[in-house]
This record gives sequence, structure tokens and C-alpha cells, in this order.
Amino acid sequence: MQNDETRLYTELSDNHIREEYRSEYRRDYARVIHSASFRRLQNKTQLFPGQESDFFRNRLTHSLEVAQIAKTIAYKLLHDNSALPIEPDVCEIAGLIHDLGHPPFGHNGERALNICMSTYGGFEGNAQTLRIITRLEKKVADEEYHKEYRDNLRFGLNLTARVIASALKYDCAIPNDYNGDDVPKGYYESEKDVVSKVKELLITKDFKGKFKTIECQIMDIADDIAYSTYDIEDAFKADFLTPMDMMAASDSIFEQIAEKISKNGSKTNLDACKDVLYDLFAQTWSDKINEQQKIRKNSKMYGRLTLNTFADIHKISKDVASNGYMRTDFTSQLVKNFVNGVKIEIDRENPLLSRVFLETDIDLQVNVLKHFAYVCLINSSRLKVAEHRGEEIITSIFKVLCENKGLKLISEDFQRIIEKRKIPKRRVVCDYIAGMTDRHALELYSKLFSENPQSIFKPF
Repeated sequence: MQNDETRLYTELSDNHIREEYRSEYRRDYARVIHSASFRRLQNKTQLFPGQESDFFRNRLTHSLEVAQIAKTIAYKLLHDNSALPIEPDVCEIAGLIHDLGHPPFGHNGERALNICMSTYGGFEGNAQTLRIITRLEKKVADEEYHKEYRDNLRFGLNLTARVIASALKYDCAIPNDYNGDDVPKGYYESEKDVVSKVKELLITKDFKGKFKTIECQIMDIADDIAYSTYDIEDAFKADFLTPMDMMAASDSIFEQIAEKISKNGSKTNLDACKDVLYDLFAQTWSDKINEQQKIRKNSKMYGRLTLNTFADIHKISKDVASNGYMRTDFTSQLVKNFVNGVKIEIDRENPLLSRVFLETDIDLQVNVLKHFAYVCLINSSRLKVAEHRGEEIITSIFKVLCENKGLKLISEDFQRIIEKRKIPKRRVVCDYIAGMTDRHALELYSKLFSENPQSIFKPF
């Protein structure tokens, strides 16, 4: 559509004249990777805390992987049908920005901020992502157009309408006075005008369904694929899990997985979830066991030995977890199979909202691995100890910063937002904390509460 590349705010500077050698989407790509919010992802927890090892993924490397998978899915679908209304560059950017709104310390950080923002609209990671790209990032717009904010011009990255839409996973406004333990997934009411303008630019006025663009759906699938495979790979590397540990998990774990999958509309049961894991690892077992059988049959030393299947499977299981070649081969095959399972159903009236989905059997595989990672890793006591500490840190910082004297502790540009704009103080403090890296939050907490902080003068 002709409005896809429209930006929400006019940019009159000579620096924003359209270049012939790149599209508006490539400009969006540059704006994202050069943004402070994107850089900060390098020190935000994905699964394991960053200080544990440089090997483990963080939010930034996870986002890069999601972006790569999303763009690959786009190219795969376009290869099958070149007439599809898909923009691969938008899929890639969607992958890069999808986690910008995540606060420090993972899910517990999100939960802590949501509690702190009770009765003020709560906190939700996807909503924060939209807020960052449309409100908080420092990309100056036309001064004359926004005279009232000339002291602190913050209108996000001013991305194209189609790229903003690619970050809208949930078409639901969260009321400013929302009060509850589980804030609904969506966008804050403060960004309702942004969402309305994006919709006006991209779809017909008479559209009544849920708004989720084709690129957003592709990014969502890519996120599930990355999460379900690479978090498991990190768990193998960390010696948290082996394939045998996964297959030998208790029935209660598989019941939790089946319940989570069924809640999302795909009915399944305990045995079906078990079968998925057996099938995923079966090829690995059969190939390696056959290989060992051949070696034994041709060896004088082992010629009289019979194959001990359980022992061999146990050894292969350990190898898959500890051998880098086998780990990467296993996960790359999974990603390849999952990408090949992506299908599309065209919406003739609104092609941009065409349905993208995974084949039923592939969808079950992805969901079993994804929820297994959540139940057995994110909820494990070994990780919960670190996350609980993060929750305490965020809650304590929030309380101090919301005090009158505490406002003097935040950066001067955020202080000016409070002075010049009619934005609740708690929301500004929430924005400030949500933008912190894990290290930033730890250092500020140390300065505020520790008797021996590393340095009281180190700037943020």
C-alpha cells in the first residue's frame, strides 16, 4: 500500500531527505540498530544471567536470531509465491525490536514493575516496546510541529507505519487505571492515538477484526522458534538438561506443558507431548546407535559384545548436551524443520493481515519445546533465586525514585519530562527503570543501599 512507508511525524531536516539507494525500511533498520534501547539489550537477561558466561544468549543476541529466522521465513514464503504481500526487511526489523520493552531481570523484573504500577495502568513488555519506539527514543521531529515539547522532543524513532505495526502483537488497549495482578497483553492507552493512526494508514476503515500484520505474525513465529530451540541449547551447554532428562521428566511437568498449550487453543495431552520429545530425538538416537553398531561389528575388540541400547542412548544424550558440534547440528535441524512448516492463508480483502501459521504437527513440536523451557528452566529454583533478587532490586529502586527527593536521582532528561509533560510521575519512573540493563539496576541499587558501593561517581 502507498501508506506503508509513511512516518507518523513530518521530518523537515535535510538529513531526512529520501535517499535513492535505500528504502524507508532500510532507514528504519539503521535507526533501530543505532538506538540506545537496542544496545541495552546486550546486558538484559534472556535465560541465564550475563555474568555467568559470555556463551549464553542475552536479549540482544536472541533478538538478532529472531530477526534472522523471521527474514528467512519471509524469503521461504516468497520463494513459494513471489506475489505475497510480505516485506522481508520489515520482518527482520520486527525481530530486532520485539524485546526492546523487556525490563532488567527477565520475567520477575516485568512482574515487579507491574506490581509497582498497580492502579496506574500496570507494566507489560510488549506495550513498553511500542512506547519506546513511538515515544521514548530520542529522534527529534519537526520543532514547529511540536512547539510545546521543544525542551525535550521525544517521539521515538519515528518509524514507518508498517514497521510500527509489526510490533503490535496484541490489539488491546490497557486502561491507564488498570489494577490487577496480570496485566493484559497489549498497548498502553497512552499510545492509543499512535495505534489508531497506524491502522488508518494500513487498513480499510470498515475492518472490524483483530489487527496483526503479516510481518508481526512471522516475527511471533520466529520468536517461538528461537525461544524453543536456543534456550534449550543454552540449557544443554549449562549442564541444566540433557535430552534424556527431558524425556524422563515427570508426568506433572508434561501435564503442565499440555495445559499451557491447550489454554492457547491447541488441544493436546500428556502422552502427545511426550511423543513429541521422543520423535524429536529419535533420529539422533537411531543414526548414532546404528553408527556404533557398525563400529562394534567391525572391531575385533567389540565383536562379541551385544549392543546395550540404554547405555548408548545415555552416552549420546550426554554428547548432544556437551558436544558443541552435535548441539548446533541438532538445533539447526530443528530450526530448518520449523521454518519449512510455516504456511500462509491469504486474506483477499486485507492482504496485509493474511494469516501466517505453523502446520499442526510442527506447531505442537515448537510449543512443547517452548513450554518445556519455561516450566523446567525459567521456573527452576536455580534461576528463580537470581530472579527473586532482581525483583527486590527493582521494587526497592522504584520506591526510592518515586519519593520527592528521589526524582533528583534520575537522569536530567527524565526530570524534564516530568516538569514539561503531563505524564504521571510513576510512569516516567517506570520508563526509566524499564530502560535499565541488569548491570545498571544492580549498580544503582548498590549506590542507594550498599555500605560499600563499587563507585558513587560512576555515571549512568
